[in-house]
Parts: sequence; structure tokens; C-alpha cells
Amino acid sequence: MIHTANTVRTLQAVAILVGTALLLWSIGVPTLFRSAEAASVLDASDTLSNSAPDTASNHTLAFTTPNGMEIGETIELTFPVGFDLSGLDEDDIDLDVNASPEATDASAGAGVWGVVIAGDTITFTTPTDAGLASSTDVLIRIGNNAVDSGSGDTQIINPSATTSYAIEIGGTMPDAGEVRVAIVDQVTVSASIEATLTFTVSGVDAGEPVNGSPTSTAATTTSATLPFGTLTIDESRTLAQDLSVTTNAANGYTVTVEQTSDLQSTTGATIDGFIDGAYTDAPAPWQPPSALIANPDTYGHWGLTSDDNDVPARTAQFGSDEWVSGSTTPIAIMGHDGPSLGEVTRVGYQVEISSLQEAGDDYTTTLRYIATPTF
Repeated sequence: MIHTANTVRTLQAVAILVGTALLLWSIGVPTLFRSAEAASVLDASDTLSNSAPDTASNHTLAFTTPNGMEIGETIELTFPVGFDLSGLDEDDIDLDVNASPEATDASAGAGVWGVVIAGDTITFTTPTDAGLASSTDVLIRIGNNAVDSGSGDTQIINPSATTSYAIEIGGTMPDAGEVRVAIVDQVTVSASIEATLTFTVSGVDAGEPVNGSPTSTAATTTSATLPFGTLTIDESRTLAQDLSVTTNAANGYTVTVEQTSDLQSTTGATIDGFIDGAYTDAPAPWQPPSALIANPDTYGHWGLTSDDNDVPARTAQFGSDEWVSGSTTPIAIMGHDGPSLGEVTRVGYQVEISSLQEAGDDYTTTLRYIATPTF
């Protein structure tokens, strides 16, 4: 009798447990148990490419989902009122999982995430054949920074009000959270910088080289004098000056030189321009005057050279030991296509006479250097 009663009570207890379990199952208690395991997404952030109001911006969202995702579950990004997502499509959105790009399309498929934009919400649905493991890193790019599954060409428009905004991360996945972004006015920075130009002419000592010429400088010059002295027949004589330019001109500068007149004596005799009075303006190797008695232009000549072999204003550049004639027209002898911090160029002057050159102790002319920056 006692055995029978115990058996009946045991069966009653089992029945109660089974009935309770069925009741709990019917009202969704297993789901409640799973929900109790939900957690906040970790390391969540959203980086904007532009935080100005009413301005198009890329978004780069990153977070870690602690519990992972089952097949068919979703991630939802919900933007607050004010953000304009109306121009977005699936090509404007990339999704990376653990730093690996995922395929996306308008609906989920095998190995493909579904991406749907509806109003202020973007919904991602896992592929039909795989979910996410726990502690998975997720990276989402929205805008023209999307390059993996199509090329993004549309961005989200920021709200017009300057404040911070919460973007919710949710969906049917077990984890949730939010990120915040700040929309702030752009800062206008203004300043003024004066245009600068420093141009100096310096003398060169005797015995110095000049642009590959076999003739070194014959005497010391100053910033204002080129003292050739008494010339020797059939012997070239070379002098030089150093030019230096410092400028903040964005488009560089050009230095030219011109002479006010021929190298001439008070008797009217001239030492003509290189070569033999031809006033050569294309650099050519130095050569002595021809000394043709019927042609006074060939009795003696003088010219100039520059060791700047990359002058933007010149068509034909100076080569080693190549010379042009002095001229009353400006000759480009130095230059650069950008700012300069004390660039130095050596300009050489060479004269040679034959026995036919007219005597005179006061041959003279004046040189004028002009430095022109382009700002």
C-alpha cells in the first residue's frame, strides 16, 4: 500500500513538471532564457569622413558581437531623424567580417549577406549557409568608401543641427548597442603671408671655375664691377659673379641680364657680341674672334654663360662651356619653377680680342640684372 502511494506521487510530480515545461515552452520562455544571455556589442565606433552639417559623409562603423549570430539573424543600423539615406543602394555599403570582405546583395544567399535600406534603417541578414561565431569583429563602410561589393557613389547626408546623435545597433542578433557621432560647424582658418624676394649679387675671387670653361676667373669681381683690365691679344679673359635668390613665389622666378649698350670706347670702337658680332642667343662653345680685316665685327667679341642648366624661361639651356652674347634684350640666365631658399647660380663673362681690335682705355657698358618672381 505504501509502495503504491509513492508511485502515484512520483507520477503526479512528473506530470506537473511536464505540464509546466509545456506551458513555459508555449509562452516563449526558451527565448527569454536566450535573451537573458544578450550583451552589448563591444568596441563600437563610427568614423565620419565629414562632420559638417548638411554635408555628405562616409561612415565607417566597427564593433564586436560577443554572442555571434545564427543563420537568418539580422543586424540593424538605425539612424536618427535628420540623417538622409535616401540615395543609398547596396553598392554603397561594404561589410567585413574579421577584416575579410563579405559578398553582399539585395537579399541573402549562400555566402552572401542581404542588405536592405528602408527609411533610416539598414538591415543586414546573414548568409543562408553561415552565421557568425562569438567575438566576431564587424566593419561596415557606407558611402563612396565602399569598394568591395560594387563601387559606392553616394554618401549619407548629415543633419542640419549641430549636436551629437546616437546610431542604434540592433536587429534579431542577440547583441545590441549604439554609437554616437557629433555634427559640428566647420572652422574657417584664415591667414595672410607676405610675398618675399631676396636677390643678391656677389663678387667672385680670381682663379675660380666658371661652368666648365678651361679659363678660370682672371680677377676678383664685386657686386658692382667686372674689371677685365688690360686685355691681351688672342687670350680670352673670364670674370664671374654669383647670383642668389630666395623667394616664396609658388610658381618660381626668372633672373635676366641685359646690357645698356655695346661694350664701347669713347672713340666709338666696340667689342662686339659673341660670335663675331652675330649676337648669338643659343648657347655655343667659345671660339676666338675671326679677325677678318674687312669686317670690324670680327676683331673682338665678348659673351656670357650660366651654370644653371635648367632655366624654365629658356628654350635652349646652357651646357658646359657654352656661351651667348650680351644683349640689350633681357637674357634668361637663372630660374626655377617653385619657391627657392637661397639658390645660387654663377654667371661668367668672357672677352677675347685679336690684334685688329681698336685701341682704347675706356671700353665700358652697364649690366642690369632683373629678378622676376611669379606668385
